[in-house]
Amino acid sequence: MRRWVKVSVTAAVVLGVGGWAATPYVHDWWLLRTACDGALPVDAVRELGRDGDHFADAAAATHEELGDYGCALRFEGDDVRDDRLLSTEAYTRRDDLDREFMTVLPETGFDDVAPMPDGLPGFIDKFGALQFLVPCPGLGEDDEGRQRKLLVRTQLGRDTRWGTPAAYETAVALTNSASDRLGCGAEPLTAPGGDAAPADPQKRPRTVPLADAGDTACGWALRSGALDASRWRVAVLMNDAGPVGRCDLYARDADSGKWEGRLWFAAWYGDWSNRLVAEQERREPGSRTATARCDGEAANFALSADKDVPGVGKAGQRKLFAAFTEAQAEQRGCTGLRLAG
Repeated sequence: MRRWVKVSVTAAVVLGVGGWAATPYVHDWWLLRTACDGALPVDAVRELGRDGDHFADAAAATHEELGDYGCALRFEGDDVRDDRLLSTEAYTRRDDLDREFMTVLPETGFDDVAPMPDGLPGFIDKFGALQFLVPCPGLGEDDEGRQRKLLVRTQLGRDTRWGTPAAYETAVALTNSASDRLGCGAEPLTAPGGDAAPADPQKRPRTVPLADAGDTACGWALRSGALDASRWRVAVLMNDAGPVGRCDLYARDADSGKWEGRLWFAAWYGDWSNRLVAEQERREPGSRTATARCDGEAANFALSADKDVPGVGKAGQRKLFAAFTEAQAEQRGCTGLRLAG
């Protein structure tokens, strides 16, 4: 009788543990700690998910010989919703990096982008993905003598709360993990503190009065003296370290009274960007372009402008473009700045 009781109690414990392990909450706990090779910041990822949702599965793959890494985590989905919480793709081969930039900047390079906080070497592409580009001292130089680099793209799903600081924390952790797994050896990134959250590049960008933009990456427009600051606003779409960025200048429309984009100044860093200037000049003959050398690679700059810009003629545009390129070259330590024409 005593032996039967012991067996019954043991069976009950086993069944209890098995039932506990089968609950969605325990499944979530296990997935979040093992997904993406254990790189995910658990609390941040929980914050990205919506209340009441559970996670279905995760996948990860490293191909060090091919220079790529990927991982993904999915919600429990249905036929309607997007069941992806996040997916990350990382590349170290030059062809893969060029292909990725071709995808997000397919023509002249004036596609929607949003900036990251200063110090983060990345940008937010037109699809809302967080893109980081970091040098790889552990991989040396490529066949053309250029420093090998790592590009990490983290895309958050449609049903993910991506406009929160947790998005940066998660993408930074995945970037650091990809660097380790691919032998990149990049200096680990640190997520921005405070309430910094990614902006949506497909929404109309936030603008500030030009007079208040002096300490931003677009402060050169104020310092140039070529604009009446009271008549202009600026969207600061660049930081001090990303490979892609813009300064968009807005003036009030005389008929509608609305602030409308008039002048768009773009900067692209890396040999991959040479094609953008060629396409810009093909589409807009005589457009303002410039080039320089930064960290051993090309940097390219371009200006796109409305046909008629209130209060700013061709001479004024030349002055502004020169101020823009000179400020960028000084910020990045570039040499050989040359303006076309």
